[in-house]
Order: sequence, then C-alpha cells, then structure tokens
Amino acid sequence: MIGGKMRAIVYDGYGAPEVLKLQEVVKPTPKDNEALIKVYAASINSMDWDMLTGKPAIYRLLFGVTGPKHPILGCDVAGIVEAVGAKVTRFQPGDEVYGDLSIGEKFGGFAEYACASENILAPKPASMTFEQAAAIPQAGLLAYKGLQFHGEIKPGNKVLFNGAGGGAGSFALQMVKSMGAEVTGVDSAVKLETMLSLGADHVIDYTREDFTKNGKRYDLILDVVANRSIFDYKRSLNPNGSFGVIGGSIGRIIQIALLGPLISRLGDKKMGIVIHSPDKEGYEHMNELFETGKMKPVIDKVFPLSQTVEAFHYFSQGSFKGKIVIPIKTGN
Repeated sequence: MIGGKMRAIVYDGYGAPEVLKLQEVVKPTPKDNEALIKVYAASINSMDWDMLTGKPAIYRLLFGVTGPKHPILGCDVAGIVEAVGAKVTRFQPGDEVYGDLSIGEKFGGFAEYACASENILAPKPASMTFEQAAAIPQAGLLAYKGLQFHGEIKPGNKVLFNGAGGGAGSFALQMVKSMGAEVTGVDSAVKLETMLSLGADHVIDYTREDFTKNGKRYDLILDVVANRSIFDYKRSLNPNGSFGVIGGSIGRIIQIALLGPLISRLGDKKMGIVIHSPDKEGYEHMNELFETGKMKPVIDKVFPLSQTVEAFHYFSQGSFKGKIVIPIKTGN
C-alpha cells in the first residue's frame, strides 16, 4: 500500500546521536524507476556518522551547509519490495532485496520504508537473513571494488588491509582469502582475534607496530582509515603493486586524490581512491561467496530502531567488529 505514515529516525541539525528522534513521518512514494521497500534491517556506516555530525565541515558541502538535506539517515537496507514504479523491470512486489541507498543519494534506511532505484538493488539469497543482508551493501561493495582496483589477485599475492576488523575490511579479508592470497590484517588489539577467525595469515596491532615502517612489502594495500602520507604507503608496495583508499582522513584522501594519479603515471605502482558505484557483478559475487560458505557478514551487535541513539554511541567508540545492525520491525 502506497501512502500513509511510517516510523523513522529523523534529525534536523548536526550533532551528537541525541539529535536523532524516532518520529512518525509520511511514507515515501516510489518514482517510475524505483522500488518501495519494506525495510526489515539497516546498518550503520561511517557515512552515516559523518552525516550525523557534519564533521569535518567540508562534508556539509555534500550533506547540507546550514543543516541536513537528508532528514533520515541510513545507507544500507534489506527488506521486501512492496511496490514498484512503472519503469521497473528487475524486481516485483514480494522480492527480497538489499542495497546501498547512498549510491543514488537517497538515504533514508533507518525507517520502516525506503525508496531506491532498481539499479542499486540486489536480490537477497533465501539462505541469507535480513540482518546479514543489511550488513553487506556499502562495506561489501567497497571491499569488492577495492580488490578490483588492483586487477587480478593471484594465489600467493601479499595483501594488507588497514582497518581489517571493521565493515569493509572484514569483507575484503574474506574475499581475498577465497582467492588464495596471503593476507595481513591491521587494526586495534580488540579485533586481532576476529581478523584471525576470518582467515588472516598475519595480524598487526596498529598501536604497537607501523606497517609502513617494518620493511615488509605488499602487492595490494587497501586502507579504510587513511591516516598516513601517500609516500609511506608507496614505500610499502612491491613493484607493480597497488594502493587503494576506501575511507579515512579527509586531508589524506585529498592528498591521495591529487598525487595518486601522478605517481601512477610516473612509476610502476598504482595509487588512488576506490570509487563506490553500483555493481551487479559485485553483488552476484558476494551472494555466491555467501552461499558457498566463503564469506559471512560479521555482526558485532544488534540494536532495535528505538535504540538507534545507543547504536550510534556504540559506533562512535570504534571498537565494534564488522557491522552494527538495526532490525526494523513494527513496535521495536
């Protein structure tokens, strides 16, 4: 049924998680190329935190200078298609789907219903729970894109993930292990066991060792925290190696965006930013890995929609492993 009301987590000003409020709002109506999704689960990403706090200030150019232009946060959703627009051909009511709303700059995942372009959605395997599906979209697709950034990964290649215990890192680690690479995971001490359980051959506690200064070299480095100079990363690459940034300090990301292409053209090392975009093959690959038991979303903790403020406080501590998921059910 289109029209009516729904519950959603809304905010009208940047700040701490307390600015988030559970309210009743108008249920969205899908456009011709969109599907209306009854949301069963969502998850928190760094982008949600950036949109909530509006920091650093440069992000306000994207999310709203004087205040949030997207009143409902939430990139990742998983649920059931309730209705489709006139031009939608890939899905029909009743289909179970998941996807990253931010690719279409829609957002709105922390709500009982959300609209999304059919191009950013993927079918959810029957064996995958909605909570598992909600953990995948942004982090999983960034991980897939990061591995594609290098090209073909061969058995025995040495790969390092900086931030491997979080969302994108936990997916990337499992994906690259399925390719036979030798994997090093870097993160805080509380996440070392998680990285080992996901198949990491080596783990590094970043508070005790700087992987850019230990003399070791890698064929691919993927970084979700980007807190070092591009030249530090360059030093840690093998000839013909690649370094891709998935997230991190805005200053470092700008440096890599400016210098990465130049370094790539002048030498034998590829350096740059991993671009997030729809990828049907990426979702198909992740579904296949899940169904064959080679990849499983790591869910640290689950919070009901009514405890979204607490979920964001937990996220802000940075000690979570994998993803934080918010199931969305009537009355929670």
